[in-house]
Amino acid sequence: MPGLTRRDTVKLGLGALAAGSMLSTGTLRAAVPVKDVPIPDWPIEEGATLRVLRPSKFVSADEIWFRKNTEKFTEVTGIPVKLEFESWEDLRPRTAVAANVGSGPDVIVGWSDDPFQYVDKLRDMSDLAAYLGEKYGGWWPLAERYGTKDGRWISIPYGAAGGRVVYRKSWVNDVGYEDVPSDLDGFLDLCRKLKKAGHPPGLALGNAVGDANAWTHWLVWAHGGAMVDENDRVIINSKETIEALKYGKALYETFIPGTESWLDANNNKAFLSEQIGLTQNGISIYFAAKNSDDPKLRELAEDIYHARMPIGPVGFPTERSLVVNAMIFDYAPYPNAAKHYIRFMMEKEQYDPFLINCIGYWNHPLKAYDESEVWKTDPKVTVYQHIMKDSLWDSYKGSLGPASQAVLADFVMVQMVAAACTGQVTPEEAAAEAARRASRYYKS
Repeated sequence: MPGLTRRDTVKLGLGALAAGSMLSTGTLRAAVPVKDVPIPDWPIEEGATLRVLRPSKFVSADEIWFRKNTEKFTEVTGIPVKLEFESWEDLRPRTAVAANVGSGPDVIVGWSDDPFQYVDKLRDMSDLAAYLGEKYGGWWPLAERYGTKDGRWISIPYGAAGGRVVYRKSWVNDVGYEDVPSDLDGFLDLCRKLKKAGHPPGLALGNAVGDANAWTHWLVWAHGGAMVDENDRVIINSKETIEALKYGKALYETFIPGTESWLDANNNKAFLSEQIGLTQNGISIYFAAKNSDDPKLRELAEDIYHARMPIGPVGFPTERSLVVNAMIFDYAPYPNAAKHYIRFMMEKEQYDPFLINCIGYWNHPLKAYDESEVWKTDPKVTVYQHIMKDSLWDSYKGSLGPASQAVLADFVMVQMVAAACTGQVTPEEAAAEAARRASRYYKS
């Protein structure tokens, strides 16, 4: 385009893409309400190239559409982007190496509160967050909590995977329940009956970044326990936690053998091979069955249902979500190009098709996407609609920071529950050990 800067090309290209999306897909894209907000004036650096690191896929459409949208960004801007996908277990160590060495990917889409470990090494993205928030109806409070530190946006939450009960409806019906009970006593009774019927539950108790953290935090929070209080004082060694661990042990006794070594993929495999009848998971199990080339798995999808996790003595939902956060480190030589990349990936023309084709696997952080078509076509998907609206945060009841990140990375909560459930120690001993370990990070 003679006479135009790269910035002009970006703006014109985006306008053309937006118009093309509206014309070609009709109301599908128009369903997401947006405000007319000008694209921020960030001059893209000469010769810009980008490296982007993110978690490996759990549903195939995640990687397919992330790649498609990245390729579209390169077509519009001329900026080459190298995508790198890392295993869930190795993403956090790779992020730490890049941060400490001062060299690595320009954009890292990392885990949950990882940005709080690197606050002084991250680019300020407050202007990007303000633009997206104004255009797309604001951020869910959980996104703001994970994205900001002392009023400054240190990362941009891209989405969150949430744990819901995933179950075989026919098997649940066979043991006398119409649906999954919403109370703890009923849930435990259902799990005992499923085991007796030969369809045991199975929830991960290994160092699983997503699944084990999800249900063990839910368990403790549901009983009124927490790692820290509102002042970040370690309170995990409490009667509430001990009651949670006693319940957890009773629940574990209904599980299929071997869950103490399960990582994030194991329950998916066990469910799809019909070894278990209930687990806690994101929507990836349903996605895999529904989109399989195997007719038996597609038939299985008809019997897969989802429900909220039961509510405990606290009287309100206590689910946890796994947030993915886009960070730009200070070492990145092309920060404006990096911000444009994140912005582009969050725009309706890219993010809504991504959301729809992943059937909401990474739940949206911006409120306008509540109107996406993905939440209106399949009631089994709708259960996941408000992951980022409803979830508690990792350091509940305290604040996010280096200590909360370290406790999470050290799997203190998961290993406490695993030790008590498997009988390695008593619930009282497990809670005391978790308090000792957490106090190493919360030194105040």
